[in-house]
Amino acid sequence: MTTLYAALDRRLLSVRGAESDWTAREGLTDRAVRCVAASSAAPERVFAGTVDSGLLRSSDGGRRWTEVGSFSDRVTAVTVSPHDPDDVWVGTEPSVVYRSTDGGDSFAERGGLAELPCSDRWSYPPRPETHRVRWIAVNPHDPAHIYVAIEAGAFVRSVDGGRTWQPHPDGGRWDNHTLATHPDAPCRVYTAAGDGYAVSPDCGDTWQSPQEGLDHRYVWGLAVDPGDPETVVVSAASDADSAHRPGGAHAYVYRKSGPDDPWTVAMDGLPEPRGTVRAVLTAGNDGEFYALTNRGLFCSEDGGQSWDELPIEWPDSYCDQVGRGLAVV
Repeated sequence: MTTLYAALDRRLLSVRGAESDWTAREGLTDRAVRCVAASSAAPERVFAGTVDSGLLRSSDGGRRWTEVGSFSDRVTAVTVSPHDPDDVWVGTEPSVVYRSTDGGDSFAERGGLAELPCSDRWSYPPRPETHRVRWIAVNPHDPAHIYVAIEAGAFVRSVDGGRTWQPHPDGGRWDNHTLATHPDAPCRVYTAAGDGYAVSPDCGDTWQSPQEGLDHRYVWGLAVDPGDPETVVVSAASDADSAHRPGGAHAYVYRKSGPDDPWTVAMDGLPEPRGTVRAVLTAGNDGEFYALTNRGLFCSEDGGQSWDELPIEWPDSYCDQVGRGLAVV
């Protein structure tokens, strides 16, 4: 049995099933959800970050929710550490990082991101007076090594559990959207950004930007095959409007399967690009990916080469909503 937590603009779907037997239950239909996280070590506990209600936690698979952490700012990123399901990281707008070591009962601010010398250049274009933490990733071999995507302005990192932060490295992407790591390549960091895809082999010190075949360079979603650190899928569009706006969307999914291989379009079984917003992507078991769009939930069991739509009800009202987060446990 697989459980997916799929966040749209104003609802969170708890989706459970296997093979052709899937069910979906709606929750948080009155909340502006922006991110979601869960851990297979505690599959019934899920966190949802919102614009208007702080951080919400459910301990029963999304049936009941309570606010935790007393966040007054928009919660724009939430991550459960792969080392400990009680180790929870939260990012907000404006850009601040918080950590909980008790499963979300309490949070403490970690360091001062805004004190970094590069922070005066951070700006989120729709609200240029501010910026936000878009993603937090934890090194799979070192729980004190934290990576943070700032939208827009920087990739920053900490080697001491967020007590101090290192500034944006030379060559790093600026408009970072999604980060990923891999347990079989512990020093590798992947990023999907508005200024293209990039990968670092050395924990963010240096960056490479393999773009061959990636004809759409506004990159949003990102997932890496748990069984192969070389197999990566991303979602991409020509620009922000064609990525995010349902009425004018025109977005693609691409796949890359080796360091020297070009990107290839991986749309077999997915909706046509026109009218489809950029997919939110996540990985399940080895060779397994999931994609959330405004037109449904999809699964690939062959490393992103082909996709099948999950057989759940998808009302027309969902087609006007943008996917915000996706977690699989």
